[in-house]
Amino acid sequence: MTQTVRPGSGAMFDGIAPRYDLLNRLTSLGLDQSWRTKLARTVAAVVPRGGVILDLATGTGDVALALADAAPTARVLGVDPSARMLERAREKVLARGLEDRVRLARGDAHHLSLPDGVVDGVSIAFGLRNVPDRARGLREMRRVTRPGGRLCVLELGTPRRGLLGPLARFHIDAVVPRLGAWLSGAREYRYLASSIEAFPPPDEVVAMLAAAGWRDAGFTAMAFDAAHLYVGTA
Repeated sequence: MTQTVRPGSGAMFDGIAPRYDLLNRLTSLGLDQSWRTKLARTVAAVVPRGGVILDLATGTGDVALALADAAPTARVLGVDPSARMLERAREKVLARGLEDRVRLARGDAHHLSLPDGVVDGVSIAFGLRNVPDRARGLREMRRVTRPGGRLCVLELGTPRRGLLGPLARFHIDAVVPRLGAWLSGAREYRYLASSIEAFPPPDEVVAMLAAAGWRDAGFTAMAFDAAHLYVGTA
């Protein structure tokens, strides 16, 4: 019997792990790397010397490595439900010689096996849209973060106004799935495109952060609303 794979699950990402990085470069027109750098620097700004940063939906480890660079004395814990994505992340960590500072583990935002208030910062890039119960996940992130710690959420968006709106929607609806099918033969990229369209608008995301206990929640739009960086304080 064929087992059904839930869209957005770790099993789904196992299937697209080999080409995931390349797809990110192509579908974001190369902008995803600068977005990750901005996220990492925003988190690192409040992390004390020797602090701990939790990176959820760490995937192939790009954000975890960016955090290690932005906070050179901090320890980084990258968590992801996909075993194959973590395999690729471990290869990158070993290649950089950062295995003493960057740890990787399987898990998800719903159930973090960490005590209360033990991390100084939390990041999640392009992953909140795949968390089935976002409110629960945001509360769990808040639980493990010390008072004054920072949450940064990076998510893709779709420009809905101005001249770029129709072009951006065509890119998400037509280009992203076709690129995914061409490079990996994976229908899962249709889910990724639809998940971007279905993600709540920025004001609703900010309200979710506030409801989960994150203070001073707000966001910054990047690349004409193609991506948003959400920030909250524990």
